[in-house]
Amino acid sequence: MTSLTWTATLAGALALGLASPVLAHHSHAMFDHTKEVTITGTVTTFEFVNPHASLYVDTKNDKGETVNYWFEMSNVPQMVTRGIGKITFKYGDTITVKFHPLKDGRPGGNYISVTTAQGKFFD
Repeated sequence: MTSLTWTATLAGALALGLASPVLAHHSHAMFDHTKEVTITGTVTTFEFVNPHASLYVDTKNDKGETVNYWFEMSNVPQMVTRGIGKITFKYGDTITVKFHPLKDGRPGGNYISVTTAQGKFFD
């Protein structure tokens, strides 16, 4: 193999290696899209990062115990077009989240919409 061929092969392999994380995207099969659930609680964390923003909310269950819910949101560019920025949801904010629950029963899901205590609606 010539030096030029070896360099081209190496460059191609590197390009594929760098592109693969972009191609590796999970499906939404883990969410039950036939159900919609709504909870009201307090924001504990809002991670405004790609590939998807994450929102964590504490709420009380039927026994009065605190349960932390995780919500997968959209990617950052889509969130920005919906009026959501990195400080939209802050620790301690009371919000209502409508979502498709996780199929395995863990607390959380894929968000549909969020409404703040002040009535601001995000979908």
